[in-house]
Amino acid sequence: ASGVDLTQFRRWYDQAGTPVVDATGSYDAGRRRYTLTLRQTCPPTPGQPDKLPFHIPVAVGLLDASGRDMPLQLEGESSPAAGTRVLSFTKAEQAYTFVNVPQVPLPSLLRGFSAPVNLRYDYGETGLAMLMAHDSDAFNRWEASQRLALDLMLRGIGAVRAGQQPVFPESFVEAFRRTLQNAKEDPAFAAEALGLPSEAYVAEQMDVVDADAIHAVRVGLRKHLAASLSTELLSAYRIFATSGDYSPDAASAGRRSLRNLCLGYLMELDDGAIRSLCLKQFVSAGNMTDAMAALTAFANTDCVERATVLEKFYAKWKDEPLVVDKWFAVQAASRLPGTLGEVKKLMQHPAFTIKNPNRARSVIGSFCSGNHVRFHAADGSGYAFAADQVIALDALNPQVAARLARSFDRWRKFEPARQQHSRSALERIRATAALSKDTMEVVTKALAGQQAAA
Repeated sequence: ASGVDLTQFRRWYDQAGTPVVDATGSYDAGRRRYTLTLRQTCPPTPGQPDKLPFHIPVAVGLLDASGRDMPLQLEGESSPAAGTRVLSFTKAEQAYTFVNVPQVPLPSLLRGFSAPVNLRYDYGETGLAMLMAHDSDAFNRWEASQRLALDLMLRGIGAVRAGQQPVFPESFVEAFRRTLQNAKEDPAFAAEALGLPSEAYVAEQMDVVDADAIHAVRVGLRKHLAASLSTELLSAYRIFATSGDYSPDAASAGRRSLRNLCLGYLMELDDGAIRSLCLKQFVSAGNMTDAMAALTAFANTDCVERATVLEKFYAKWKDEPLVVDKWFAVQAASRLPGTLGEVKKLMQHPAFTIKNPNRARSVIGSFCSGNHVRFHAADGSGYAFAADQVIALDALNPQVAARLARSFDRWRKFEPARQQHSRSALERIRATAALSKDTMEVVTKALAGQQAAA
């Protein structure tokens, strides 16, 4: 119907693996031409050592120095067209030349996530900040914000491990500020773009994981943004307040999401006025989203209001099991240093029973799978606790126990001391008499993977 030959496109269904697209660009100022070169590869997979080129649709835009889209005219075309062009990338390597390009452009590639590939292009800090602040494509603005934040955190982690202080450039703060200033266009998007990559995601990008350095740098970046943009964050918090009765519509949900993100950043500041603002939201919240946002902020803050807020929340919702699960989970995931001790106390709470799978997941699972820095404590206490709970749960619910044991899946990525703690915990689980097949399979595979790696 479209007149397009999709024979090559069928390779997406016939070939396994995710293609990697390497992109480079060159500008000829004298001829006002910009050439974008794309190269595609796909890693070997079982039974398919060599892959043929995929048909990859690459949506492209070119930004000028002000961040505006340039008109796009490919070589051979009679006139330019505005906006985004979709290039049909079908060979191992192809070059696309744009003419009448008045200045060095910044390419915006794979707009709208036009193809499920891994893109590699050396934007650098300046390029990513420009895309984050100005790109007309929402997906690429989000992608740029995440890549830039990740790059800054990885660099900061390297600095911390070398005994230095991480440095966060002003360009990132300014891009963050611009996104916040333009949030009225789409508050839900702004809330997504201004969130930082999680500690677990950052860990996945590292060859050897340092949980303490990841946590220190991520919290440090949050504090830096909060201090640099406190006025803008507080203004946005007030502007995006919703009035009237609670509404579940998308626009209202987006405003709540951005407002609560701003509150989370502001709570990074040691400021009594901000804590009073958070407490006011907690007391007056007309919906669970706002109440949980305030509760989470207090759960992660060492302040006098914390205990009172937690007690009041439980007293109000103690007869609602699903809400009580949230109350347990937010405490188990707290980043505060004494969280493991608090988790053990929560397991003695009258409302907790390990025999209830939801309750076990809300406390034990939230700590082991959702609290990266405390679960991976350097002294191995988090691993020992997890092993104790896997063994206890296995006798009651092998499926829940096996899922909890998956918390050790990435243990080989840590430094030798943490690996030793993890190995001891896994071996202790494996040595348990009458261990279920489900849990034994998870633990055995984890240990076998270590032996293979060694």
